[in-house]
Amino acid sequence: MADKLRLMTVHAHPDDESSKGAATTARYVADGHEVMVVTCTGGEAGSILNPAMDRPEVVENLTEVRRAEMAEAAKILGVQHRWLGFVDSGLPEGDPLPALPEGVFATVPMEVSTRELVEVMREFRPHVVITYDENGGYPHPDHIRCHEISVAAFDAAGDPDLYQDAGEPWQPLKLYYSHGFSRKRMQLFHEALLARDMESPYGEWLAKWDSTRPDPDERVTTRVECGQYFEQRDDALRAHATQIDPTSRWFAVPLDIQRELWPTEDYELVRSLVDTTLPEDDLFSGVQEKVCA
Repeated sequence: MADKLRLMTVHAHPDDESSKGAATTARYVADGHEVMVVTCTGGEAGSILNPAMDRPEVVENLTEVRRAEMAEAAKILGVQHRWLGFVDSGLPEGDPLPALPEGVFATVPMEVSTRELVEVMREFRPHVVITYDENGGYPHPDHIRCHEISVAAFDAAGDPDLYQDAGEPWQPLKLYYSHGFSRKRMQLFHEALLARDMESPYGEWLAKWDSTRPDPDERVTTRVECGQYFEQRDDALRAHATQIDPTSRWFAVPLDIQRELWPTEDYELVRSLVDTTLPEDDLFSGVQEKVCA
């Protein structure tokens, strides 16, 4: 086994870690590396999306329930977990959009939330960091702020002149954006389901896809083979029972079809302080050589 390396993934809400890159994290844990999931908010503003969980005792204790769900998902994936402790901003709706509540994650000054993440980075000392792209994966204010502080913390964690009270400096070596919802992948699964006379949940999504919007798959530089961990990924996702209906489209494509057609989770390398050759199939490509040099 290669020397133990460290991977950090930074997410906005509990359940994001299971819907975005969970099989990757399970793979690296199985390979003997350390993985930490950082969750920026408690998901307090999330709706209950699974009808079976829409019960008074759940609604009244949603914060505690979501914390317990996150703990179970982390256990299933084998990852370490850290809450940053900020409050879910919610997803504003309306035209014009209403102002966000005071004090929520997306309105906290950048230097405050960045400092909290820098402190966790300096403590865990990751070699590789994963977060969302500049669009947040989708335009939720917490996802966008998660992107912003992740990039800022990646750049600041190794600078001894910044956040001097947040621990000893540590510079991560690679920064990635995760890309999971590509049109190419959706089209492939849609056609595979129809060819097998199975119902596809993707027809409406594909019909509404903005043809002027670039496919995130075009930005992918790194495809991590992790098909054998898809069951673990799905088990972690189902652990977030308030958010994930087990009968939903998340589980519409049989795992054997997924493994045959798209057995990877996909990333974009956006910062690298090590030599690597693109495309890659390993987030730690070039890191082992640097660390052991």
